[in-house]
Amino acid sequence: AVVSTQSTGIAKHRKIHLFDIDIPGKFKFKESDTLSPGGSITTFQVNEFNVGLGICYDIRFPEQAHLMREQGAHVMIYPGAFNMTTGPVYFELLNRARAVDNQVFCASIAPATDHTATYTSWGHSLVCSPSGAVMDSAAHDEQVIYCDLSLSELQDIRDGIPTWKQKRSDIYKLTNVKN
Repeated sequence: AVVSTQSTGIAKHRKIHLFDIDIPGKFKFKESDTLSPGGSITTFQVNEFNVGLGICYDIRFPEQAHLMREQGAHVMIYPGAFNMTTGPVYFELLNRARAVDNQVFCASIAPATDHTATYTSWGHSLVCSPSGAVMDSAAHDEQVIYCDLSLSELQDIRDGIPTWKQKRSDIYKLTNVKN
């Protein structure tokens, strides 16, 4: 659930893509043993920003991010806990890719690394600009990061490289089948 500063509910989201992987000799995890997937795209308003929300593994699916952008997202947020195998390879890369693909700010929030836990998170919370630059990031330790997000910067990037106006809907189209 997403809660406002006045403690009222803004949005409710359930993770759409479950993390079922098996990297031989390194890591095996199967969320579908205990969870069932959500079935809708989530966007909500915070002040002047429209925010799209996914959870952890959802960031690997550009179609979901695309639909959030189509619903007006300026910012995409992905709370999650990449592990020590996938985190170093994919965490920053996927955040930068979703930011650039959709010309949005992209933030991933992760728990600090705790090697005594039963599941060890990579950590490294970060925020990326719509051009894919890492605006700020944490390391393994607990840390708070702050970034100023600018709608004018976002619009400058969208105006300068107008990919969304140049999409070829006569050739391809992504459709939200759940509306």
